[in-house]
Amino acid sequence: MTSIVQRIARQALLTFRSPPRLGEEAGKSFLENRSQLKSLMTEVRAADLKLVPRRADNNNVSPSLRGPPVTYMHICETDQFSMGVFLLKSGASIPLHDHPGMHGMLKVLYGKVRISCFDRLDRQGCTPAAPPLPPAQKGALRRSLLRSTDVYTEESGPCVLSPDRDNLHQIDAVDGPTAFMDILAPPYDPDDDRDCHYYKVLTEAEVKNTEQKEVWLLEISQPPEFWCGGEPYPGPEVCL
Repeated sequence: MTSIVQRIARQALLTFRSPPRLGEEAGKSFLENRSQLKSLMTEVRAADLKLVPRRADNNNVSPSLRGPPVTYMHICETDQFSMGVFLLKSGASIPLHDHPGMHGMLKVLYGKVRISCFDRLDRQGCTPAAPPLPPAQKGALRRSLLRSTDVYTEESGPCVLSPDRDNLHQIDAVDGPTAFMDILAPPYDPDDDRDCHYYKVLTEAEVKNTEQKEVWLLEISQPPEFWCGGEPYPGPEVCL
């Protein structure tokens, strides 16, 4: 029997053969394929990837001996998408970052994560005034909308992002270690202007009659407390 991981990979390949770009309206075929991919991702569990939930680290161990706060298991990659698993230790975070021109789907396999999703906005008409910064940093300001902050578990459906929606997000492990399957389409590629950028929130203001907030983000270097290691993927082989 074909593994669910293999079926997810094949559906991702079909879905992201010709995805809508930034500012383009998604066509019927893409939406139908993405819906099928989302349904498959909803079904996947840690056992399907032969993952055993991790225990919380011993806090008495020196930080230098604990290893990276986040590790990544590579499953497969094509020109259209990449697929893998991120494992976060208790209390770890993947800082606020973007996915330039990319689609994505994230499914929790065990544990619990809190995901804060942002949309980039035009510079005009921002409710909070732009914060005073040295001239050299002005170009690093990004006006954005904090659209949602939600908690996901293995029983939740996937978190979905597109070039236009929820493209910036922060992921925090809640109440212990956690792991999630991650699909990005197309993969990061600095040579094709798809590099990962990190941000911090400078100011925020409530949007009237909604639970959303308009914010100013400052692009920053990768935070020193965040780094990602690698480990072997133990699950079923994927052939594309």
